[in-house]
Amino acid sequence: MTITAAERSDLRAAVGELLDRRCTEADLRRVIATDDGFDRDLWTQLANQGVPGMLVDERYGGMGFGALELEAVAEETGRALLPAPFISSAVLTVTLLAAAGSEDDRQRLLPALADGTAIGTVAVTGESGTWTPAGIGVRADADGTLTGTAHYVTWGQIADVILVVARTAEHIGVFEVAPDAAGFHRTAATVFDPTTPLSTFTFSSTPARRIGTAGWEAVQTALDHAVLAGAAEQVGGARRIFDMTVEYLKTRIQFGRPIGSFQALKHMAADLLLEVESATSAAQHAARAVSTDIRTAEGPIALAGFVCAETYDTVAMQAIQMHGGIGFTWEHPAHLFLRRARTGLQLFGGPRLHRERYLISKGA
Repeated sequence: MTITAAERSDLRAAVGELLDRRCTEADLRRVIATDDGFDRDLWTQLANQGVPGMLVDERYGGMGFGALELEAVAEETGRALLPAPFISSAVLTVTLLAAAGSEDDRQRLLPALADGTAIGTVAVTGESGTWTPAGIGVRADADGTLTGTAHYVTWGQIADVILVVARTAEHIGVFEVAPDAAGFHRTAATVFDPTTPLSTFTFSSTPARRIGTAGWEAVQTALDHAVLAGAAEQVGGARRIFDMTVEYLKTRIQFGRPIGSFQALKHMAADLLLEVESATSAAQHAARAVSTDIRTAEGPIALAGFVCAETYDTVAMQAIQMHGGIGFTWEHPAHLFLRRARTGLQLFGGPRLHRERYLISKGA
């Protein structure tokens, strides 16, 4: 579905308004303290706005939106630190099914993912966490069963549509595993960022169903969409904590005047604003490139992948410093943003991999 810039802005505003009401700091802290770390009622309301199915073709009950809409909405989910499987289910899983699945697979799995009644995840990398073909830790045996371990599986504990990237005798394939399959065990990982739960999946001769016939190319397409969504979330988070910090500089009084009037803090804030604006440009440029042709968008995606992740980390760290002692306490929201930023430095490849891809795309 093609929508205008004004309609895209309205979509973003609607999602932002919902998250402003339902994903406050108090809501966030309450949700991450639960066993699932997930507000299913909020997810249902996001589904009513079409968010879980935004990248799903209309034939399967989705909105049929593209990269531009994804980037706009992801800035809002990142700004709110949304603790929900947005990238895991609505981006990574649905784009992998679209790229690798057969028509039967898409008809069977996508409608429930689009309406939010099913949650999806993709197990890609092994313990090394490289998010490359070399890092795959699961193999598909000749009898179609899976053996091995996958790490850093996003929202793996609550997923009911489980896709696994595995190495076959010939190449790489994508497989579906039932949540209650024999020999399948999932273990919640200890995480630094409670808004992004991770799991370890272990397979021991676990029966699986092959999804389509595509290999790593389809997985890379899904990962590229996840990197784009992650970059947009990082931009949203960086801008949010920057705005919070500027407001603090205006209201915190020392020596009889706002600390924002001190020249050193002015310079720091100006530098951070430049970082945030540059990262925003990188994410939006990547979205435009993907919307034109993802096959030629490797460079812009990779650029956004490392620029936005590093900017978010820098802005979050500096924001804590500029808040002074209060910023170092768990009770202050700055810590939540820093933890999300640090997670973004690791998932889906991290800045080192994205820099390498960027240089390769430029022929370096």
